[in-house]
Amino acid sequence: MPQITVDYSAELDDSFDRRGFALALHPLVAETVSTEVPACKTRFHRAEESVVGDAPAGDCVVNVSIAMLPGRAPETKARLTQAVLELLAGHLKPVDGLTVHASAEVRDLDASYRKD
Repeated sequence: MPQITVDYSAELDDSFDRRGFALALHPLVAETVSTEVPACKTRFHRAEESVVGDAPAGDCVVNVSIAMLPGRAPETKARLTQAVLELLAGHLKPVDGLTVHASAEVRDLDASYRKD
C-alpha cells in the first residue's frame, strides 16, 4: 500500500544507489507504519533539469514522497520522514561540485485511492 515516489536530479545518476535505497527503505517503512514489505512500491523519476533557488548550477535535488492510507499519527509520520532522510544519505555518494538538497514527506492517500 505505501506508494513511494523518488524524484532525483539527473546529475545523481551515477552516485545514487536507487535499488539499494528502495530495498532498504521498504523494511524501514513496513516496520515504522506496521505494514508488510511486499506492500511497498517505489518508483524513481529522473529529472533532466533542476533549479534550486538562484543557483546557476551545482545544486541538485532528491525528494522522497510516501503516500499511505490514512490513520497514522503525525509523530509516526515525522519519525518515518526523519528515518528516510538518514537512510537516503547512506545511498548517495558525494559528487564534486554538487550540493544535494534532500527532502521527504509522508502523506495520506486520498479517499479515492483504490488498487486491485
